[in-house]
Amino acid sequence: MTSNFVDYVKIFIRSGKGGAGSAHLLRVKYNAKAGPDGGDGGRGGHVILRGNSQRWTLLHLKYTKHVFAENGQNGGENLCTGRTGADQILDVPLGCICRDAETGEILGEVTEDGQEVIIAKGGRGGLGNDHFKSPTNQTPRYAQPGEPAIERWVIIELKVLADVGLVGFPNAGKSTFLSVVSAAKPEIADYPFTTLVPNLGIVKYHDNQSFCIADIPGIIEGASEGKGLGLRFLRHIERNSILLFMVSCEQLDIAHEYEILLGELRKYNPELLDKQRVLAITKSDIIDETMMEQLQEHLPHDVETIFISAVTGYNIPKLKDLLYKKLTANVES
Repeated sequence: MTSNFVDYVKIFIRSGKGGAGSAHLLRVKYNAKAGPDGGDGGRGGHVILRGNSQRWTLLHLKYTKHVFAENGQNGGENLCTGRTGADQILDVPLGCICRDAETGEILGEVTEDGQEVIIAKGGRGGLGNDHFKSPTNQTPRYAQPGEPAIERWVIIELKVLADVGLVGFPNAGKSTFLSVVSAAKPEIADYPFTTLVPNLGIVKYHDNQSFCIADIPGIIEGASEGKGLGLRFLRHIERNSILLFMVSCEQLDIAHEYEILLGELRKYNPELLDKQRVLAITKSDIIDETMMEQLQEHLPHDVETIFISAVTGYNIPKLKDLLYKKLTANVES
């Protein structure tokens, strides 16, 4: 079910407030004024994002509208510290970013399994009156209150983590390519917008090496302004190391199609153009070598190009070699 892919949720969170310190004065049988023995209040619970590599979507948080951590307990007599409030931990897929819904401030991002990011700190517990005794004030009758809770609306967004992102217009052959080079089984048909959610595939390479490819839903002209699937999926390209542009050889002007794709990325986020790029001319099984040579003269010169066919396997190993070489060069540099 494509509706099971959720990459955006808005949640109201509140951390726990700190417990108040105790102002208790010790009274024992033979000493009615034995002095202050008030304990500290406990810390309020945090609200925490935790990376979980077993999760691929934010579906489990779709219907969670409020997340409240537990308050810290008040301090007690006999220097007893109040119990720390329980934290609220939200497991999220790797690649999530959390920001304040009102200010847009980034509160944290999760990119590793088990990584924890506090997005709302629990209030500190107040100090008990034992901390305030002095030679001139041996029986302080006051203690600190606990710090208040933090509450805010937050937006959690998933940006797919992949080494290579497929960029192209609908029906450019991206899903077919992904199904051939990996074990992924995206929906494939000969009409636009077959792919409605990003699909991930692991490409096995020589010597037990592998890399991850993300099939991003097709871009159309005006996507950066919200047309088609628009901004909803352009953000998934931001984390890719390499952008693999795919244009069908059926297009009359491949260079122009490529420039439109570049233009949409530029409008959305100019930094995307700093990434390594490769241009694959797809469906090349329907043309011969003479036509390839003729097309080659009209291809853009500022990007490596390669003719491929996912149906016949033409140049697929060569493309995998090229992508892996660029990925490893990127890591070494």
